[in-house]
Amino acid sequence: MILSIAVLMAVALPAADGLCDSEARPLLQSQSKPEEEPRLTRTVFLSGLSDPWDLAFTPDGALLFTEKCRGLSVRRTDGSIHRLFGTKGSSVVAGDFFCRGQSGMHGVAVDPDFVRNRFVYVYMPSKLGSPATNRVIRLTVDRGYSKVSNRRDIVTDIPFKNSFNRWGGAGAHSGGRIRFGPSDGFLYVTTGDNHNGLLPQDLKRLGGKILRIDRNGAAAPGNKTPSGGDPRIFTYGHRNVQGIAFHPGTGRPYSCEHGPGRDDEVTPLFSGGNGGWDPKPEPGVDCASNYCGYVSNKRDGTPTPMTDIGKFPDAMRPSWNNNGISEGMSPCVFLSGAKWKAWEGRLAVGFLRGQRIDILKLNQAGVTTGILKMPDIPSERIRTLVLGPEQALFVSTDDGEIWRITASP
Repeated sequence: MILSIAVLMAVALPAADGLCDSEARPLLQSQSKPEEEPRLTRTVFLSGLSDPWDLAFTPDGALLFTEKCRGLSVRRTDGSIHRLFGTKGSSVVAGDFFCRGQSGMHGVAVDPDFVRNRFVYVYMPSKLGSPATNRVIRLTVDRGYSKVSNRRDIVTDIPFKNSFNRWGGAGAHSGGRIRFGPSDGFLYVTTGDNHNGLLPQDLKRLGGKILRIDRNGAAAPGNKTPSGGDPRIFTYGHRNVQGIAFHPGTGRPYSCEHGPGRDDEVTPLFSGGNGGWDPKPEPGVDCASNYCGYVSNKRDGTPTPMTDIGKFPDAMRPSWNNNGISEGMSPCVFLSGAKWKAWEGRLAVGFLRGQRIDILKLNQAGVTTGILKMPDIPSERIRTLVLGPEQALFVSTDDGEIWRITASP
């Protein structure tokens, strides 16, 4: 079946630093030339998993995947599954690992020099300290993919929400996507605001941030952290980023961020940038637990904006927002390879509550100029999007499946 699409054309094209909310209202137009669009085939690659959260392929085609409350596993190239790191039944049991609420074994990343060093990285909560924190852990995988060793906790101080408050339970808003930048070779780590109004704009703590670090956890050279801030911080002022992707032409990172009932956002990032999320109450305003993320932090009662341009005029401008609603934006990845035809270079974005994948077309300035829904896939909560072997798109769902979506002429 050849796909037909509807394209949303932006009203105006702003400057290269992005699109503000008032400019991001699209007009619907039809496109009547489907011949350049890819044909899609979806197969179930794995099923019966327990809350699969993230995926990463090694150069030889092994698939590493995390399950939120079980840990890290591998699908070897012969199709066999082996549990590597996590709870009982893993080759290495991590006694400090736990899952609670939204949190558990989240992101997984493969080192760019994996062939030589065999390093993989995971993001998880740990009880090694008091209180518990989120951590980034480096492991070495043996050549048979049967065990891991040489655990090294390279980031130990990412805040974790340890107790219930008015806005949700323990474990909420941990972020947790980790990806290596393809052009700079550094590890990007997304973190969440823990329903803590002070965290996103606090430059001495790592919640509500995107970090950029080397394989040992040290700050990447070139991070333009504002004066006095933690040098590992690449950008700040975020709510709960669970998606980060890198443009295949420029290498520029984009965040895909879950909004507070309004305005999921895709934002092109720059070092030292402020995402503009500041959910603490302003003077004269009271919010339960001092977190105004779902209400208003302003005396006039206007909802707390995802990107507060009034307070932070130099904040990073979103390329696209979700028409004033939140549908649980989670993962994103740029489609790359000739098989994707007209979709090559476009950004695929997955939604949890929205249960779909959208395909965003960006112009050279990084501004979204068109959007379409990927057709003919089941309505499921989309947790992960990863490009794998042969340019295929691999998708994990909260229903316990991993799909393989291939494009062909």
